[in-house]
Amino acid sequence: MDSILTLLIFFPLVAAMFGFLIEKEGIRAYGIAVTGIEFILSLFLWLSFDGTNAGFQFLQTTPIIADFGINYTVGVDGISLFLVVLSTFMTMIALIGLTIKKDIKNLIISVLFLEMTMVGVFLSLDVILFYIFWELSLIPMLYIIGAWGADNRIYAAIKFFLYTFAGSLFMLVGILYFAYLNQQATGQWSFAIADWHALKLPFEAQLWIFGAFFLGFAIKVPMFPFHTWLPYAHGQAPTIGSVILAAVLLKMGTYGFIRFSLPMVPDASVYFIIPVAIISLIMIVYTAMIAYAQEDMKQVIAYSSVSHMGVIVLGTFAMNSEGITGSIFLMISHGIVSGALFMLVGVIYDRRHTKMMGEFGGLAMSMPRYATIYAIMLMASVGLPLTIGFVGEFLSLMGFFRISPIMTAIAGSTIILGAVYMLTLYKRSFFGPITNEENRNLPDLTKQELSALVPLVLLVVALGIYPKPLLDPIDNSVKHMLKNMEEKSITQDAKDLLAEATRIGEAK
Repeated sequence: MDSILTLLIFFPLVAAMFGFLIEKEGIRAYGIAVTGIEFILSLFLWLSFDGTNAGFQFLQTTPIIADFGINYTVGVDGISLFLVVLSTFMTMIALIGLTIKKDIKNLIISVLFLEMTMVGVFLSLDVILFYIFWELSLIPMLYIIGAWGADNRIYAAIKFFLYTFAGSLFMLVGILYFAYLNQQATGQWSFAIADWHALKLPFEAQLWIFGAFFLGFAIKVPMFPFHTWLPYAHGQAPTIGSVILAAVLLKMGTYGFIRFSLPMVPDASVYFIIPVAIISLIMIVYTAMIAYAQEDMKQVIAYSSVSHMGVIVLGTFAMNSEGITGSIFLMISHGIVSGALFMLVGVIYDRRHTKMMGEFGGLAMSMPRYATIYAIMLMASVGLPLTIGFVGEFLSLMGFFRISPIMTAIAGSTIILGAVYMLTLYKRSFFGPITNEENRNLPDLTKQELSALVPLVLLVVALGIYPKPLLDPIDNSVKHMLKNMEEKSITQDAKDLLAEATRIGEAK
């Protein structure tokens, strides 16, 4: 167990290197086997994880550049554990459902390399190591969109890369500035997250660092007005690219807020609660309205994804255990549901080579299994009780209710607006008579497609009914983080808000 985190990070990379030796005919089975083993390793990590221990576990440190405090340091807590499991699970599911045949060998090798970077981001406890994995994740996704995407794939890939890379440069400035302040305060260079969490900074310095990190994370989420790259990337990306992008890569931004912004600069984070909340409300309402106006199924889900990410950000900046725990659970929920919805759009695109709602109608009669699974995922997306989508949204909104009931009421419109555009999509595509003869004899879901989608359906229902196995470890680590933030804060507003959050958390 001492090296399980290192094994989780680098096993996909080693497997990707050996993938070049595998024949094209066997590469898909090889990729599924590798991601299956990686998922089993993540489950073993979960089973070995002590849910009552709120701190980091399975720590491993190896010096890299000792004079500058740069080390290979990895660890996991309740906040990152299930994001690792989500990454390994959704990568495996994406390969199980893969239907692309063009240059499949390079595609699967790219996906395995991407999996390594995603797991590395969530397990890194050294800021430079985190930044390396963060940047490396851009390369395989750029390649996946650019090589296997639709007609305008090159433009979409470059736009994705430039937006996210520009944000990363701002974050790098913040990293270097924080490291300099840490060196001035302690006399030693260090990029260890634990050291940065313990350092108290002047309020003005916190504001600048918050802004630098905010730009990096906000573009990745993506938050308004930086969101324009995402719908275009989804529209041009192949199905497997959209699944992994929506399920995992976007969560790296919201994870960054929780791992970096809140505990490292708590006073600045409290100071910016309302401005961030206003941006989140714009994301929730504005992109929901744009989703309703779309004719393309995939674009509806893409804009819906931005809207739901707004709820995650809102819960994150609630600064209490309900909101932050709910936002982390909603990351997992959104990853499963949005990944499934993009996969479902890919299913119909493979049959008809169109995603326009006007081309369909009556699909429930010709593809009943497909229509049933689509309906379940649609209900989870809009937050129907007893589905996974309800739990995270409810907790996120309940947490922010302590900050502003009015803003929470506006944010709650995401449920109504989501129901409007999702049910409109379902009505136009699945109900009514079959007006296009090409849709009359479409084959229903194959065994391969069912093997990818049925596990997602089971998770949506099971975790909607009984989310406790995930919520308890997450909540323990969140409460621990909030207590540390309270001890580190220097302004009275932050002290009061975090003290109240800690008091309520301890009373639960």
